[in-house]
Amino acid sequence: MPTLDRQGEVFVLDLGDTENRFHPDWLTAVGALLDEVEKAPGPRALVTTATGKFFSNGLDLDWLFANTDRAGSYVAEVQELLARTLTLPLVTVAALQGHTFAAGAMFSLAHDLRVMRGDRGYWCLPEVDIAIPFTTGMSALVQARLSTRTAHEAMVTARRYGGHDALAAGIVDRTADEEAVRRTAVETAAALATKAGPTLGTIKTRMYAPVLAALRAEHIELG
Repeated sequence: MPTLDRQGEVFVLDLGDTENRFHPDWLTAVGALLDEVEKAPGPRALVTTATGKFFSNGLDLDWLFANTDRAGSYVAEVQELLARTLTLPLVTVAALQGHTFAAGAMFSLAHDLRVMRGDRGYWCLPEVDIAIPFTTGMSALVQARLSTRTAHEAMVTARRYGGHDALAAGIVDRTADEEAVRRTAVETAAALATKAGPTLGTIKTRMYAPVLAALRAEHIELG
C-alpha cells in the first residue's frame, strides 16, 4: 500500500511495490496521504514514486470487471485523483522508476514535472490495444499536457516510450540512472518548495479549467 515520507521540505509518496493498480482501497489510501501533504504548513513539494518494476499500471481491471455495476463511480474516483493532483497547491514531481502505463501514465501527466529512468522501463498509453477508449476527461488531460503530435502518437499507436524517447517527445522533463531517479526528483522538488500556497493552486485551477470540467463531469462516457 502507499506510504508517505518526508525529506526536508519534500514529501515522498511511494505508491507501493506491486503493479500499483488503482484499487478502490488504494485510491482511498492515496487520497488520505494527499490530505496530509495539502494540510502541512510552510514550504513543501511532493515527489510521487514507487518501489520495484512498476510506477503504476493504472486501472485495476480485475476489480473493475468483477464490479461492472460500480464502473461509473470507480472511474469518477480515478478522475478525481487526476484532477486533484493536477491542481495541488504545491509543485509535484513524478519519479518514474519503472513501467508507467495507462491511467498510471495519466497520473504521471497530472504532476507538474516528470523524471524517468533512462535505461529501462516504458511509458505507454495502451488503451487502443486493450479496447478501452479514453474518457473525455482523460483525453483532455493527455492533450493538455503533451504536444499535439505526441498526444496523437501516444493515444493512437500505443507506442511504448523508453526514457530517452520520452524525453525527446516532451513526455518527461529529465532522465536519470536507476539509483538517481528518486534523488533527482527530490532535488528538483526541493528547489521549488517555496512556490507552495493558494496562489499556485489558483494558477493551476485556472490554467486547466477545461480539463477539470471534463474530469469532473457529472456523466462519464465509458464506452
